[in-house]
Amino acid sequence: MSAASPSSAGRSTDRPALRRCIGVDPDEFGREHWGRTPLLTPAADLPKAFDDLLTPRGVDELLSSRGLRTPFLRVARNGEVLDSSQFTRGGGVGAEISDQVADDKVARLFEAGSTLVLQGLHRTWPPLVEFASRLGVDLGHPVQVNAYVTPPSSQGFSAHYDVHDVFVLQVSGRKRWSIHEPVHPDPLRDQPWGERADAVAARAAEEPLIDRVLSPGDALYLPRGYLHSARALGEVSAHLTVGVHVVTRFALVEALCALVGDVPELRSTLPLGVDVADPEQLAPHLEATATALAGALRDVDPAEVARLVRRRVWSGTRPQPLSPLAQAAAAQSVGEGTVVALREGLRHRLDGDGDRVHLELPHDRLSLPVSTRPALEALLTGEPAIVGTLPGLDLADQTVLVRRLLREGVVVPGGGEGTA
Repeated sequence: MSAASPSSAGRSTDRPALRRCIGVDPDEFGREHWGRTPLLTPAADLPKAFDDLLTPRGVDELLSSRGLRTPFLRVARNGEVLDSSQFTRGGGVGAEISDQVADDKVARLFEAGSTLVLQGLHRTWPPLVEFASRLGVDLGHPVQVNAYVTPPSSQGFSAHYDVHDVFVLQVSGRKRWSIHEPVHPDPLRDQPWGERADAVAARAAEEPLIDRVLSPGDALYLPRGYLHSARALGEVSAHLTVGVHVVTRFALVEALCALVGDVPELRSTLPLGVDVADPEQLAPHLEATATALAGALRDVDPAEVARLVRRRVWSGTRPQPLSPLAQAAAAQSVGEGTVVALREGLRHRLDGDGDRVHLELPHDRLSLPVSTRPALEALLTGEPAIVGTLPGLDLADQTVLVRRLLREGVVVPGGGEGTA
């Protein structure tokens, strides 16, 4: 088997999307703050504000003319999430749906002091689709984006912690943030704050670690587990919360557990009539299981663990959107001089086996002749490539390869003209 090329998504070593969110060098951020401590950065220390990502006018457009449905909108008041029936209704003639956002209902709730939470904007709002894709590449972890729009002098949610890291990007208005130390450091996704509500309430009553007002253009990074609450001041406040679904060592544990299911000793049945509630009856079986598990773990192939973990991570990250009609037209018209580039943010891994080369993708695996490898490697750099200049293939084979990659959504025409 030939050596595999590194898994990649066209990552820039400069990490430009991450630099928009932090006021320190990315390497310093990784050493000092990532998964460890909060980082508050004033607008003056960031490249630019965040009004290119979302504005109040954009919020109105999403709520009134984009046909949003639940769960793309939540509404909260005094720490409680309202039932969706209070802000949705049927879509009208020709739309057989019952949960479309009703802009007039939303307006009344907002005026009465409710906070609006626009969820999944990394799927619905083009500037944030692009930003989230690039930030996910910079971080190496999947991201999501929500927007919180709060009326003047209102608070949507009480003190709580998230089970993912967050970047808070203040878009408009001002909001006072109170940050407290964790009551449960590094919570996993199945360890929400509600399970520790009393401890959270007690910690929130203590002196905060950070008590600051965020103004437009300011940014705040919070590792998972840090308690936080926020209250808008004397004007409407809107901020973006970028949730980072960090890959943890427990993800490796889960992958290992999936792999050791192939060990017969770990699949054997416990004795007839065993009382699993009795520690004394369970003890010898637990000891035998631990011994078999330790032996199985010594033989685990890291490549198999990587296969399982990357499948999970890659499926959570959306690459650059495609325009289906333009993409199909480009595939049909490939010829000498056609310019294409790797689809930005697309996770991939190139591997080889005998006379075939395999291109691993988030939801597919392409098997191609090994002769295509030099051309594939050139295309996967992320730099624009021209049909007729790809290495290792004649013009006819270059045309066939590029047409296949366009149809599979691996490359886009013109280095970007095929995007939405």
